[in-house]
Amino acid sequence: MSRSLVPEPLAKLPWMILLLVAAIQGFGLVMLYSAAGGSLRPWVIPQGVRFCAFLAGAIVVSRIPVEWFRRFAFPAYVALALALIAVDAIGEVGGGSRRWLDLGVIRLQPSEFMKLSVVLACARFYEMLPPGETRRFAAVWPPIVLIAIPAAFVMLQPDLGTALMICAGGATVMFLAGIPLRLFVGGALAVAVAAPLAVSFLLHDYQRNRVFIFLDPESDPLGTGYHISQSKIAIGSGGVWGKGFLNGTQSHLDYLPEGHTDFAFATMAEEWGLVGGIALIAAFLIVVRWGIEVGQQAKTRFARLTAAGLSMTIFFYVAINLSMVMGLAPVVGIPLPLFSNGGSAQMTVLLCLGVLMAIDRQNRRSTAW
Repeated sequence: MSRSLVPEPLAKLPWMILLLVAAIQGFGLVMLYSAAGGSLRPWVIPQGVRFCAFLAGAIVVSRIPVEWFRRFAFPAYVALALALIAVDAIGEVGGGSRRWLDLGVIRLQPSEFMKLSVVLACARFYEMLPPGETRRFAAVWPPIVLIAIPAAFVMLQPDLGTALMICAGGATVMFLAGIPLRLFVGGALAVAVAAPLAVSFLLHDYQRNRVFIFLDPESDPLGTGYHISQSKIAIGSGGVWGKGFLNGTQSHLDYLPEGHTDFAFATMAEEWGLVGGIALIAAFLIVVRWGIEVGQQAKTRFARLTAAGLSMTIFFYVAINLSMVMGLAPVVGIPLPLFSNGGSAQMTVLLCLGVLMAIDRQNRRSTAW
């Protein structure tokens, strides 16, 4: 873009990535139009308006100096942890879960912001830690506490999917900071041993049923396993090229539950087939790869770990949702960001994008200097 026509701050934005993100969202709006039976309501218009607002917010966030994210990483974490406690105490109940704070003018879901905050807090901790201390126990337990506190309060809401996302983002920063691999292997073994107890005593009945259905999908195809069964049918019936736009039967005949939210990918795959699915996955991977490259070019440890952690947060959104709709993982309520209907995941991913653009802007300024 010509600098004579476009202000310099806008001209230096990563427009190829922004256009790719807009294309993903545009494809999602097309899918929502089809899921609504060829109507702009009730999903297309609100989702499009939210995207424009959140994208503008991401551009504003990209102008914030990275030093501010570094300086306020811990205070923001503490504020959000207190907000999570408030949610469990006085939060608004919806859909059987207590996840929101009603502030009058806005309903706030602190757990969404915590996905970002945990990455920033862990990155700030490892930046403060001398490199020689990384392999000691003092480098392990503080981040575990930073991750475990919000994850525990989110589990109380209950929201297993968001708790997993918080843990995944924090664990990614720990791994990239240089924590020995043997500790992750030991942690994985401990989780495997404790999993049966967690399933039996910690999970709610509906969460426990989702795990059992994942292990044996055909045990209750018309009950608890109905979502997964219909999702597999939709994806498989699309074939290579799909049935064609507006020609999907699973969603239009209401066989596929939540075809516009958690199982939006199945709705798309039925109409656009394998080709559409691969194109969508490739677009997400390009965005994630760009974020990782931003981290590789960063000049500070905090910026590198933050960029990598946020990029992997976007990746985990996509990977968990696709595994869920294909029956490769239990249903945990993670939507496909920028594609499924709903503003929470959309907001989180665009906030991550805004911070990544801020780090990218800092990288370009350092290179120019």
